[in-house]
Amino acid sequence: MSGKAAVLSSPASPTSDDGGEVVDLAISGMTCAACSARLEKVLSKVPGVSAVSVNLGTDRARIRVEGGDRRAPDLVAAVNRAGFGAEPLSQSAPPPAAVPAEERGDRLIFAMAALLTLPLVWDMIAHVSGLPGHVPPLWQWILATPVQFVAGARFYKGAWRALKGRAGNMDSLVVLGSTAAYGLSAWRVATGTTHHGLYFEGAAVVITLVMLGKALEGRAKRSAASAIRALMTLRPALAHLERDGVVSDVAVERLVVGDIVVVRPGEGVPVDGTVIEGGAAIDESLLTGESLPVTRGPGDRVIGGSIDTDGLIRLRVGATGKDATLARIIALVENAQASKAPVQVMVDKVAAVFVPAVVLLALGAFTGWALLGETMETAVAAAISVLVVACPCALGLATPTAVMVGTGVAARRGILIRDAGALEQAHRVSVLAFDKTGTLTQGRPALDAVIVAPGAEGLDENALLALAAAVQGGSAHPLARAMREAASDRGLDLSLISDFRSLPGLGVEARVAGRALILGSRRLLDAKGIERASLESRAGALEEAGASVVWVAEGEATGGRLLGVIALADPPREGAARAVARLKALGVRPVMLTGDAGRVAHAIAARLGIDDVRAEVLPEGKAAVVEALRQGGAVVAMVGDGVNDAPALAAADVGIAMGTGTDVAMETAGITLMRGDPGLLPEALALSRATHRKIRQNLFWAFLYNVIALPLAASGRLDPMLAGAAMALSSVSVVASSLWLRRWMPPSGDSFRA
Repeated sequence: MSGKAAVLSSPASPTSDDGGEVVDLAISGMTCAACSARLEKVLSKVPGVSAVSVNLGTDRARIRVEGGDRRAPDLVAAVNRAGFGAEPLSQSAPPPAAVPAEERGDRLIFAMAALLTLPLVWDMIAHVSGLPGHVPPLWQWILATPVQFVAGARFYKGAWRALKGRAGNMDSLVVLGSTAAYGLSAWRVATGTTHHGLYFEGAAVVITLVMLGKALEGRAKRSAASAIRALMTLRPALAHLERDGVVSDVAVERLVVGDIVVVRPGEGVPVDGTVIEGGAAIDESLLTGESLPVTRGPGDRVIGGSIDTDGLIRLRVGATGKDATLARIIALVENAQASKAPVQVMVDKVAAVFVPAVVLLALGAFTGWALLGETMETAVAAAISVLVVACPCALGLATPTAVMVGTGVAARRGILIRDAGALEQAHRVSVLAFDKTGTLTQGRPALDAVIVAPGAEGLDENALLALAAAVQGGSAHPLARAMREAASDRGLDLSLISDFRSLPGLGVEARVAGRALILGSRRLLDAKGIERASLESRAGALEEAGASVVWVAEGEATGGRLLGVIALADPPREGAARAVARLKALGVRPVMLTGDAGRVAHAIAARLGIDDVRAEVLPEGKAAVVEALRQGGAVVAMVGDGVNDAPALAAADVGIAMGTGTDVAMETAGITLMRGDPGLLPEALALSRATHRKIRQNLFWAFLYNVIALPLAASGRLDPMLAGAAMALSSVSVVASSLWLRRWMPPSGDSFRA
């Protein structure tokens, strides 16, 4: 292990191949991006730590460490030594919706500070405008002291922690600026030189406004975390467990796989399961984004957290705890909100040197004015303004707050974003590669035609279908399932098979009742040397119509005879053509990847409006195609739903899995669509672009604020009080800007734009 831990750019699973397990900590005491950057350095030095990510927006630290939870006390101790608070994060505890008790206390202190500051502000206004009502200097000192040392105690504590850690943060700037203003004013009151000017109002206003800004930030953070809270409240606490004919209420945590649960109309479904009796319209909108209830009956799967709207059902528990769909959704959203977008790395580097640079600039402003022969008041005021106006909070909050809101919006629409990197990268996608089956098509092909080859004596359509379905008994391919279902519908008996062998990308072979049978593509028959000319024209016509053709032959290693062809059609998903049109409107080029024959692939592609088709691609070849597209300069997203799509999903710049597909695909992809609706694809890319624009907008204003404010403060044109107001406003405006993203809705109509 290297001596320096890496920064986590994407969330990891609880265990990871690159060393250790992930531990999440809730952090308290962070005030700006400099704090999070310093904590990352502190935690990276703990033995066994291989990667660290500290997120200011969520007040969380994610650490990959050898030993996992057993090392949590060591990590907490390291955080405490750095002057912050930490505790292991409970995966089952939702982010707080109510105001914490500590924050309620801060509100009372803020109210006290505001009341004491108002007379000081009025005194300043009275001096400037010539109005009556001046506050005597001694009373100004009395009013300012509680504000400085009671309300400002939190800043002194934070600055002391930073000093012990040999670093600077926002608290350091506030303490330096306000203490200088207060100290100079107190000295003048004590020495009777008040005619030179007092700055009590500047010190008090700075502390009061910063407290107001932090309170608004806290409120905004809780608001941004509302997506997690909404998900966590979906699952009911109790379930109606049925055992031996008796129904009793038990805690959901006590259910195990295989239990029978009763769900009544109007209740939430407590766990993932399969309906074994009854039927109901299930509202899955908060989980999948599907607005209309879906009908579920015996044999259908239901998701924990969905709502039974109108029927009594009995279901068998299929998954509980962290394996449940709702728990996995929550984990994915939390992962995304806890991770860092790549642009944040640059911001953290800036924040790490920001505070020392500001202190040097303040000293330079003081020295410069003194050398120019200006009064001490002018030099001190300029230095104080520089210290107060410079706050890296806005920089630190610009990216994580936008990511938090963007992932929350996506989750509500049925789009699960695995990490912030995927969200940010998706805005650059220029090519979207589709796996055809199960993504653009329904993934449940049905029997279209059975054609017996001339010369296949003793066979009719049913006999040929029975043989083919028997061979496919060892395959999980959708076409194999369609053949077995068709044979079952016709009441055909299937013989036992032996010597089954799958030939990926080509077909299968097996023995049925002593006959060596081969099922697959043209390439498989050609490799076996089997003549297929007698059915080529009819097979071609079926493929031109969009059906997939499976060739059936009998023979040993080489030679043999053609028995016939079986055509199966897999119609496009509803809305697939419109999704393709919207992707094109976004400037994204769709590409279809499929193992199907070229004519079938082109027929489906023509119906969907896709011009670039890569047919007869072997599973391992999909990743190669994706890599070739990337080498051509494109930023490639890959959409798939099967195990064989996982390598291509991993090879793409952004992997997108259909939630109706396999767990392997979902674990590999950076984005998961919770329902099998291709229309979510342009939504996901448009939302990514909107989020990235918001990040850039936030960073632009945060940088612009400092670029304008610091020179004004150093030149003496920005009063310390106005500097404090500007600093607080910068942080609040960035968070408010991110929260505006919650209003995002996908564009309507066919002229789809991000």
